[in-house]
Formats: sequence, C-alpha cells, structure tokens
Amino acid sequence: MSFSMKTKNELARIIPEDRCCQLAELSALIRMSGTIQLMGYKKVNVKIITENAAIARKIFTLLKKCFGIHTELRVRKNRLLKKNNHYVIIITSDAGANDILEKVGILKVDHKQFLIDYNVPKELIEDKCCKRAYLRGAFLGAGSVSDPEKTYHLEFVTSSQEHSEGLKELINHFDLRAKIVQRKNSYVIYLKEGDRIVDLLNIMGAHLALLKFENIRIVKQVRNNVNRIVNCETANLSKIVNASIRQIENIEYIQKTVGFKILPDNLREIAELRLDYKEASLKELGQMLNPPVGKSGVNHRLRKIEKITEKLKQNEGEL
Repeated sequence: MSFSMKTKNELARIIPEDRCCQLAELSALIRMSGTIQLMGYKKVNVKIITENAAIARKIFTLLKKCFGIHTELRVRKNRLLKKNNHYVIIITSDAGANDILEKVGILKVDHKQFLIDYNVPKELIEDKCCKRAYLRGAFLGAGSVSDPEKTYHLEFVTSSQEHSEGLKELINHFDLRAKIVQRKNSYVIYLKEGDRIVDLLNIMGAHLALLKFENIRIVKQVRNNVNRIVNCETANLSKIVNASIRQIENIEYIQKTVGFKILPDNLREIAELRLDYKEASLKELGQMLNPPVGKSGVNHRLRKIEKITEKLKQNEGEL
C-alpha cells in the first residue's frame, strides 16, 4: 500500500463531532470527487466516485449524520486496473440532492435558476476547525502525497480554476506557501517542502503519517550527512596522498641528481624524514623534528624543496 493510500486511510477514520465540520468536509469531498447529473426540471442527482472503500464509508457516514439519509452505494470493477474497485455513491433528487448541494455551498438558487458555485464556501469555513475539515475532505477527494523516501510532494487536483485559487488561499491561511500549476485541463495546488508538508499533515489530522514522514526525513538527513562527511574525508585523504607522492618525488629527484648536500640542514632533515615515513602526516613529521615544528612549518620546508626541484629541472632542460 502506498504512503498516500495509508495517509488517506488514516484521515478517512476521522469523523468530526461538530456538524459545521462535517458539512465543511463533505463540501470538499463532493467538490473534488463528485459530479452533478441533471434529471429534469429543477432535479439533479449527485454521484461521488472513489477508489478507496474507507473514503466511501466516510462519505456514507457524513451524509447520514448531516442529513439523515441512506444513499445508494455501487461497486464497480475498474477495467483499466483490474485489482481496484470503484465505489459509486449516488444521491438522488428524491433523497434530497438539491438540498444537500445548497447546504454544502455548491448549488445556488438565483431567480429560480440553478447556479453552481465553484468557490470555496466561506460560510462553511469560518472556524479554524472547519478549515481543517475542508482541507481534509479536499485531500480525500483528490489529493495525494509522494513517498518521502523518493521525494517531497503533496498536491490537490481540481478541474476548477476558481476552486484551485480558493483552496490555495485556504492552505496559505496556515502560512504554507502553496502554489498552483495547470496540468492539461486540471489545476494542481502543491507543496514541495518537507516542513510544510508535515505541517499540512498535522492540520488535516494525519498524525501517524506525519510521524512516519518525519522518521524517514530524519534517516535521509543522517544518511546525507554521513555521505557528505565521507565524501569530504575521502577528498581530503586523496589530497593528502597526492601531496605526499609529489613531495617524495621531489625529494627523490634531488637525491638522484645532486644529492642532499645542496640542501640546508633544516630541509635535509625533513627530506630524510619524508622518505623514511612516507605515510606520515605533516603534523606527525613535525613532531619527529628536534625541536618539533608545527604543520605549517613542515609544509613551508617541503614547499622550499619543491621550488629547488623545479629550479633543478629547469636548469636540466636548458642544458
């Protein structure tokens, strides 16, 4: 089961106690995954489709609690994905579809005309708890969150530009900085920052998903830090090894050509130590000197030997 599916299953088990929150969540669910069917003069049916049995049960429960109705529930096989079912909830006109759509802020009656309001219903989300409920319903209706092992991405998909703008505004009420992108004929409201996704999961009430998300983030961060340290140490080690090889080559060149007799005592001493202890660090070499010399002092002497080597090679080239 995907991380997104587990998150939805957790949210589907949350049934708000207050009717205002029940209406807000139901409004978002219908807007995101419902369709309206015209059945004649001033009559409409509402059809809500979901692939998640837990969400279907939740819609059924919310309709019963808010309006006291038992809706028709059909199960259909998904022809494209044979292992999945489609759960279809149908609210007929006789069962009060018109009244339900009005109560959840979707249907407006103006001069005996039916008008569909695509905006987020402000009257249903005045309280903070109702704002949370609406976001939870929107996510259950047409939301998804990526597996945090792979990437950080949470999105809501809606076919209405007006609703996408209202949903973005609602999410950003919690200072989450959601953005919108158009994808073919749909509008996608999305978050890509791990911290903000965690905040939204908390707002919607997906606390188990939040904990798992955070645990995965911590493991990834530790893993990345370890890799960074290892890469840094590997790079430093390679740098040290290359420098040591170059120093030994310079000293051996002097030894084979003119001998150490041309070197001052301090340079001859460090040259002999470098040949005797090829794997020692500059700090270790400095401690072997009498009196001891610091790392920068040893490096200074080896740089002088390198300049002498370069001059000898230059003279050899001129000859």
